Amino acid sequence: MSEKLLKSLKNEINAALNWLRQGKNLLRLFIMAAVLTALAVCAVLVNRPAEGEVPTSASQMVFERAVVTAVLSDDAAPDYEYAEGKRVGTQELEIRVQTGIHKNEIMSLTNYMSAMFNVDLEKDDSIIIRILTDEDGACYASLFNYNRGAVLGGLMLLFAVLLAVLGGKKGAGALLGLLFTLACVWFLLIPCLIRGIPAVPVTVAVVAVTAAGALILLNGFSRKTLCAVLGCVIGVVAAGAIAAAAGSLTPMDGFNMPEAENLILYGADKGLKVRGLLVCGVLISALGAVMDVALGIASAVWELREQNAAMTAGQLFRSGMHIGRDAMGTMANTLILAFAGSSLNMLILVQTYDIPFLQLVNTDYICIEIIQSIAGSMGILLTVPIVAFISARMMARGKRRRDR
Repeated sequence: MSEKLLKSLKNEINAALNWLRQGKNLLRLFIMAAVLTALAVCAVLVNRPAEGEVPTSASQMVFERAVVTAVLSDDAAPDYEYAEGKRVGTQELEIRVQTGIHKNEIMSLTNYMSAMFNVDLEKDDSIIIRILTDEDGACYASLFNYNRGAVLGGLMLLFAVLLAVLGGKKGAGALLGLLFTLACVWFLLIPCLIRGIPAVPVTVAVVAVTAAGALILLNGFSRKTLCAVLGCVIGVVAAGAIAAAAGSLTPMDGFNMPEAENLILYGADKGLKVRGLLVCGVLISALGAVMDVALGIASAVWELREQNAAMTAGQLFRSGMHIGRDAMGTMANTLILAFAGSSLNMLILVQTYDIPFLQLVNTDYICIEIIQSIAGSMGILLTVPIVAFISARMMARGKRRRDR
């Protein structure tokens, strides 16, 4: 088994060296390195604190890990009337701090359990606490929540392992693409939006870079990848344009979103512009599904061309459309159901209160959900003919060049 593994590893290394010996691949590698360097520089610049910027109160809060060493008293009892059997009451706890400057200190805290905030603890449970300091300089602990880091980390590790094992090289590429996407959103897009850089243009730029990076990592440099990237960017921009048009007609914009008040209160001083955030949300939420459709159709057209090099651009386009129609329904449902799932509690309240239809369809929150769902789904639908057309033209052109 070890000899087989070593032989496989040696073959992979030789293949990589042969790939690097090709001049065009070295050029591609240089371009990728230059783009990544430029992105890193941009990320550093937009994340630097502005001159005179004051740290937020939230950033100065101190949270640490702790473990329950003893339950000193516990008067909690199950509440079947309002808490569906959850224990409600008070616990007096003794804890040991595990991190920070107070590491290994023993503290006591009171745990107030209600139906909404219900952290029911036992000895040896791992928790997150907030360390507070009173006017006299004495420190005391306040319970924040369970320590869920290990579970979440385990789930993410399991996901990564499954993706790499079941997907092989493609799975590893997809994982790198996912990390690249998250990095672009967190370190580039959000800081740019907070600093007031025009929301829609910067989101389109991040979407284009993210789509290109993720698809290249997944599928390498190829005509197929180029077709998928072009179709993906056009499809996402189409979804954003539809959302912008619908928002203009309703009228509806970022100021109608549930978080708008907090964004204005805490982000306006840094330059945050709320108006364009509705369209930005559509662009980001549609990206994943549009990438799926774009790469699927580009791959299908590529395979058709490989199997039958005599196919014309028109034939490739029609075949791509036939394949794309099968994906339209499921992909459109993906966004609709995703938005429905994220709004499930609201939909339950709507039925519970028996809200009149006219009030329902003209409520800001519901209108935003409808616009986002429909615009994203229309972006997916438009991606099918766009990618089929681009793929058919580019791949048929490549065939003609080889014939010459």
